[in-house]
Amino acid sequence: MRLFNALALLPVLALLTTAPLCAEVTFGASGEEGEPFRRQQWRVPSPDDDIAAHALLFRPAGAGPFRLAVIAHASTQNALRRAQMPQPEYRALTAFLVARGFAVLVPERLGHGASGGRYVEDQGGCDEADYTRSGRATADEISRALEFLRKQDFIRKDTAIVIGHSAGGWGALALANADPNAVAAIIAFAPGRGGHANDEPNRICAPHTLLSAAAEFGKAARIPVTWLVAANDSYFAPAFSKALADAFRASGGKADFRTLPAVGSEGHWMIETEAGVKAASSELARALNPSRPVATKKP
Repeated sequence: MRLFNALALLPVLALLTTAPLCAEVTFGASGEEGEPFRRQQWRVPSPDDDIAAHALLFRPAGAGPFRLAVIAHASTQNALRRAQMPQPEYRALTAFLVARGFAVLVPERLGHGASGGRYVEDQGGCDEADYTRSGRATADEISRALEFLRKQDFIRKDTAIVIGHSAGGWGALALANADPNAVAAIIAFAPGRGGHANDEPNRICAPHTLLSAAAEFGKAARIPVTWLVAANDSYFAPAFSKALADAFRASGGKADFRTLPAVGSEGHWMIETEAGVKAASSELARALNPSRPVATKKP
C-alpha cells in the first residue's frame, strides 16, 4: 500500500517541480491585499529564469517606506515533503514584525510547494554532504527576493533584517557576507542542515562537515548574527549549535548565541508558534534595532 501511495504521488511531484511551458515570467504583486496585515501574494525572482518564486507579503497600514524583514523558511531533503509543503507564513512572527513597523516578505524557495522547480540547495548524500554549497545556494535565493523588494517604493533601502529558520537560517549565515548598509542584522533560529538524519532525533549527517562550513561562512561575514536555539531542539541541540556558532566566530564572524527556554514538544519549530515567538521576543526586539549597521570585516 505504501508503494502504491508513493507511485500515485509521482505525477503530482512531477507537476510541482516542472516549470510551465511557454509561461511568461512576471514579478510583483499577483493578487489583492487581504487579512491579516494586508496579506498579498507576490512573485519574486529565483535562480531559474523561467520560474517566479511564490511569496507572501505583509505590511503595516500606510504608504511606508517600511523597513523590510525577509523570513527564510526551513526545508527537507525529502522531495515529496517539499512538494507538499504549504506556503510558509510564520504568522506569529509576522504579527510581531508588522506591529513594529516592518513589511514582511516570506518567499517560498525553488523546489518547495507551489514555487516548484529544481531544488537548487540540495546538500547531497549524508556522508558526503556539501553544506557550504547548499548554504550559499539558499543565500542566493534569499538575496534575490530581498533585492527585488528593496526596489519597491514602499520599502526602505537600508536596515533590512533577514530571519532564517533551520535550513533557511543556514542560508542566512551564508548571507552574512552581504552589504551591511543594506542588511542591518541576521537572526538565525537553529540554523543548520542534516539534522534528524534518517529521521532520528539528535543525529546529524556529517557534523564535522557542518562545523567546517560554519567556519567558512564566518570568514567572509560582515553582518552581525543573533543565533537562537531552544533548549529542547533535537535537530541541532544547544551544545552542538554553540559549537557551530563558535566555529563561525573563530573564523571572524560576529554572533550572539543564546539558548531559549524549551517550547512545545520539539523546540526546533518554536518560531512557527505564538509561544515560541513570545519566548524569543526579547532577543528579537534587541536584534531588530541595532544602533547602526556594523561591519565585522572590511569589504
